Amino acid sequence: MAEAIRLCLDYAQHRHNASVARVGELVGVTEWAIYKWLHEGSMPSARIRPFELACGCTFVTQYIASSARKLVIDIPSGRASGQADLLDLQNAANQAVSLLTSFYRDEVETDDVLQGVTTAMECLAGHRENVRKADEPELGLFEGDKA
Repeated sequence: MAEAIRLCLDYAQHRHNASVARVGELVGVTEWAIYKWLHEGSMPSARIRPFELACGCTFVTQYIASSARKLVIDIPSGRASGQADLLDLQNAANQAVSLLTSFYRDEVETDDVLQGVTTAMECLAGHRENVRKADEPELGLFEGDKA
C-alpha cells in the first residue's frame, strides 16, 4: 500500500507538477496526513478516491484489487456500436485465443499474450457498458445539432 501511495504521489509530481502539499489541499487534508499514510502504508477508505483524483492515477485502487486477487480494467465510456465494432471485437478475441495457443506451445512472450488478452477484455468491457446503458442512454449534451 505504501508503494501504491508513493507511486500516486510520484505520478502527481511528474505528470501534474503537484507537490504533496498541493495533493493534500485537493484531498482536504494536511501534507503531514499524507506523509503519515505513506509511512503507515494505509489511508482512510473515504480518502482513496479523492486522493487518486488529486494525483490523476489509480495505483491505490489497483493495489487493493490485486491484493484481493481481483482483475481491474478500465471500462470504456460506451458509445454507439456498429458492425465494424463487432468485427473488431471478434478479431481481438480471435487474436487473444491465438496468442494463448502460441503461449502454451512456448512460441510467444508473456507480455504479448497479456496485451492481447487485455485488449480483448477491454473490447468486451466496452460492449458490456453499451448493453448496460441501453435502457438508460446518457444525454448527448455536447454532441451538437445533427439536423
